[in-house]
Amino acid sequence: MYSSMQTHHASSFRHVPAASKPVSPERVAQVLADEWKLFTKNTKASEAESKRAFDSLPLGVTSSFQHWDPYPISIASAEGAWMTDVDGRKLLDLSMGFGAMLAGHLNPIVVEEIQSSLRTGMLFVTPSPISTDAAERLCKRFGIDQVRFTNSGTESTMYAVRVARSATGKMGLLKIEGGYHGSYDPFVVSSKPPLDKIGNPDKPKAYIDSNLVPGDIYVVPFNNLEALEKMFKKNAKKIACFIVEPVLENLAIVLPDAGYLEGVRALCDKYDVVLIFDEVKTGLTAGANGASARLGVKPDLITLAKSIGGGLPLAAFGGKKKYMDYVTNGKMAHFGTFNGNPLAMAGVRAIDRICTDEAMEAAEAFNMQALTRISAIIDEYELPAHTVGFGVKGCVTWSTTPVRNYRDYKATDFGIAEAHWLFSLNRGIITPPGLDEQWLISLAHGQAEIDLLVEDFREFAVALRG
Repeated sequence: MYSSMQTHHASSFRHVPAASKPVSPERVAQVLADEWKLFTKNTKASEAESKRAFDSLPLGVTSSFQHWDPYPISIASAEGAWMTDVDGRKLLDLSMGFGAMLAGHLNPIVVEEIQSSLRTGMLFVTPSPISTDAAERLCKRFGIDQVRFTNSGTESTMYAVRVARSATGKMGLLKIEGGYHGSYDPFVVSSKPPLDKIGNPDKPKAYIDSNLVPGDIYVVPFNNLEALEKMFKKNAKKIACFIVEPVLENLAIVLPDAGYLEGVRALCDKYDVVLIFDEVKTGLTAGANGASARLGVKPDLITLAKSIGGGLPLAAFGGKKKYMDYVTNGKMAHFGTFNGNPLAMAGVRAIDRICTDEAMEAAEAFNMQALTRISAIIDEYELPAHTVGFGVKGCVTWSTTPVRNYRDYKATDFGIAEAHWLFSLNRGIITPPGLDEQWLISLAHGQAEIDLLVEDFREFAVALRG
């Protein structure tokens, strides 16, 4: 029942069923129609809140991904692994802020550290032993020489690229087709491009929206070392850096092939290209020391956010001193009024206390249990799906073959994915609205929550088979 396609990485899980049967499009359409009726019936207060919010907020939301038609759920409060919406419904949170809430909502240790910080100050805009202490903690945990704080993942990836450009004197940026690294113009290129605009899968074209000014951006497929070397042979004199998530988590979960990241490291060394691991989404959700340490491949620079702050707005970039020296010598000036503010540093201290090896192993065991049990249900009902997991994250991907890159991802069944997401939402389980079907088991989740996740999937399997 348990099948890991990445046996050299104990953090990885992938189970593909031996047999599957298709689900009729008519059945999926019927499930979706029934679930949308149920959604609008039970969420009248969210509907009213959305109408109100449209007057002051474009789309009625604070970040565009939060919007969906006819309207999103509006949350009033949260604690532990649970949220309460404005209709008064309790929802099991399996999104957990894409990892920002790894410690759980209102974790007592996070609250304690924040309250302590409020007695010493909220913002100094000067050096402080408080920020130095937090930097030392992150450097030790992630095995990096130096770090600088920012306030979002986008800021961190932007500055990491600027460091690479300063260090190499080159301006080109290489990214993965389908990869997302924040909203800085170069990173939105080919983040989820239309298939009819991007050419050959082995030699993809960069897709640029009309409102972007990205500079020289190059794109390669994930899990394809041959395409990467061809790119470097042709353009290495122009490319400053290769930025990549060690495990893609913008397309559900896409695991690296055995040897892929090691090959990436070797090629970047061979062609003098700075390797940046974007660990904004992996970070501590990959394990107590991040994905880089877990997978055994060390980048030149790393970007962090979400899980490192206990729910406070906090991000960072850092890495080898020889690259961070370009911040020191002023060739890449880095600024920010709120960088390293005491409240955010309280989050670092809290996470350092909370995210022990033992705590992370326990959460990961819960995740692996959920993946194993859901895999068994997929087998039982011969569903056209497979499970993938990494660290404390997991997903059901609606295809019968492993997803290795963006083109594979686009071939999955998004109709069933939408039905799965909506079915769970109507039964009190909230996952991200992007149809990537990625859940996160936080340190606040326990056996009861795992049982709910698994039994909800079983109900959905029954509904699909009608």
